[in-house]
Amino acid sequence: MSEIEQAPPGVDITIPSPARMYDYYLGGTDNYEVDRKAAEAIREKMPELEDAAWANRGFLQRSVRWLAEHGVRQFLDIGAGLPTMNNTHDAAQAVAPDAKVVYVDNDPIVQIHANALLEGVTGTAFITADFRDIDSVLGHEDTLATIDFDKPVALLLLAVTHFMPDEDDPWGLIRQYMDRFVPGSYLALSSATTDRQSEKAVGAINETYARSTSSAHMRTREEIERFFDGLEIVPPWQGAEPKLVYFGEWGAEDPEAADSDGSRWGYCAVAKKTE
Repeated sequence: MSEIEQAPPGVDITIPSPARMYDYYLGGTDNYEVDRKAAEAIREKMPELEDAAWANRGFLQRSVRWLAEHGVRQFLDIGAGLPTMNNTHDAAQAVAPDAKVVYVDNDPIVQIHANALLEGVTGTAFITADFRDIDSVLGHEDTLATIDFDKPVALLLLAVTHFMPDEDDPWGLIRQYMDRFVPGSYLALSSATTDRQSEKAVGAINETYARSTSSAHMRTREEIERFFDGLEIVPPWQGAEPKLVYFGEWGAEDPEAADSDGSRWGYCAVAKKTE
C-alpha cells in the first residue's frame, strides 16, 4: 500500500510539515517520505540536526519538571507536536500527578496522534487551533474544562516562534497571552537562532521550510530576549544569573558539558509573571 493510501483524511502529505519533520528528527514514525526528504536536505548542511532537536526536547522536559517542582499545576503547550514519549504531561505528572495539560497544535495529523496517545490519560486535553487566534485557544471548551485561569498557568512555546514572521508580531501575541494569566504564571520558550551559524546551514533550513507548511524565521539573541519583556527570567541553573542560554544548558547538572553544536542552534529561558 502506498503512503498516499495510508494518509489519514485531511492530511496533505505532498507538502512537508514542521510537526512531522520534528517527529522524524526525534526518531518517530508519524511522518512521511516528503517530510523525511526535507529533513535530510537540512541534515546535509546541518549534521547536528538530531542533536539540536533532542537538546530542545531536553529543555522541555527539564523546564516542565522545574515548573511542577515550583508549584505550577497547569500547562498550556502550544505547537506541541506530541512525539511518542516524554511529553509535557509525562514530565509534569511525574512530579505532580494532579497537573493539567492542554496541548495545542494546528497540524491535523497531530490531532489524530493525540487521540491515540492521550486516550485514558487523566488531566490532559488536545485542541486543534492556531497560536495566533488567542480566543480560539483560551476560549475553547476543552481548554476551559481543563484549566482554571484564576490560578497560575505555564505557557510553553517550544520551537514555535521561529515559524512566525515579524509581521505576525509574535512578541505582541505572547504579551496578550501573559496578560490573560494571573501573577505567578510562567513562560517557557525556546527559539532557533542564526547567531554563529554557517550561512549554508541557515540557507538550507530557510529554503526547506519555505517549501513546507510553515516558513522559518530564526532570530538573534536580542530578538529572542524580547519575548520575555515584562517578565522575570529565572536563573537557568543554580548559581547562574537570570539569562537566556542555549537549549542544552538550561537546567543541566553540568551546563558546560551540555553545551553542544546542536544545543547552540537556539536560545531558551523560563520567566515568571510577577504582577
